[in-house]
Amino acid sequence: MAVQEMTRKPEVRKRPQVATMNAVHDLPVLVARDKGFFKDEGLDLEFVTTPGMAQVTTSHFVKFDSVFDRPLDSVYNEGGIDQYRMCEWGIMKRAVEANTEGLRGRKIVALGASMSKFAIVVARDSKYYEPEMLKDKPIAVTPNNGSDFTTLKMMEGFLAQEHIKRIHAGSMLKRLEAVRDGKVAAASVMEPWISVAQKWGLRILIESHSTRSEAAGDDLDGPTLKKMFRAQARAVELIENDPTPFVHYFIRETGGLLKSEEFQTWRLLHAAPQPYTRERWEDTYNWTVKWNMTVPGASYENTVDNRAWE
Repeated sequence: MAVQEMTRKPEVRKRPQVATMNAVHDLPVLVARDKGFFKDEGLDLEFVTTPGMAQVTTSHFVKFDSVFDRPLDSVYNEGGIDQYRMCEWGIMKRAVEANTEGLRGRKIVALGASMSKFAIVVARDSKYYEPEMLKDKPIAVTPNNGSDFTTLKMMEGFLAQEHIKRIHAGSMLKRLEAVRDGKVAAASVMEPWISVAQKWGLRILIESHSTRSEAAGDDLDGPTLKKMFRAQARAVELIENDPTPFVHYFIRETGGLLKSEEFQTWRLLHAAPQPYTRERWEDTYNWTVKWNMTVPGASYENTVDNRAWE
């Protein structure tokens, strides 16, 4: 019996498992899935939906001192998904620290298709009129994710590092409610919640795009990734030509708080996935290390793999 256990071959999955989460990050994947573009490439994929902070139903609470306890990371580490995307810095942190913590490995396999828009908002009657007025004032974010990193990106041009403060106040909805009710000075949110903030009369201090990165395990081969990215690129063409047919993906995340005509489609920006360059790696990795957001000592060679373009 023991010999049989030792010689048993590991189960090999035939269908790569791809994560979908927030529409602002995953719209090209959702469109490619629903339009049949992945199937046109000969791919048979399984799509795994994981909770995201843009979902009105989200109850998950993310901590600043732990990056691998959120649902998507847990599912990946346990083998439940093979490929996913997050903000560029979030993927960087996870790819680097998974190696140092002995977790399931992942590589940066592309610069992603979605340039997600984030904004820092304050209450309608707030006395903060410009970003630098938030000196030492906590800004509500999702720790170690796009709103956190993009907040630093937006604020570091106005304030010294030690004067930029972030806290966690829950989901996008919860942090907007906290701003509205005067519980926090400001919040960093992404679409569709920027549009919700505008509907509520909140003021936008500053906004910026935040690029995704694509991550995958070593067992997902280059030709498969190439087909996946080609399908996303085809979806991007549709979205960039006219995003209005795809607004429903965002409206659903608000649970009825936003109507289709109230969504600001002009904030959407997408481009075909592309290789992750050494120059971009060096700039982005050094930036995350500067902010003490990931550990030093990683290299382009052990973190990036552009096998989809080989």
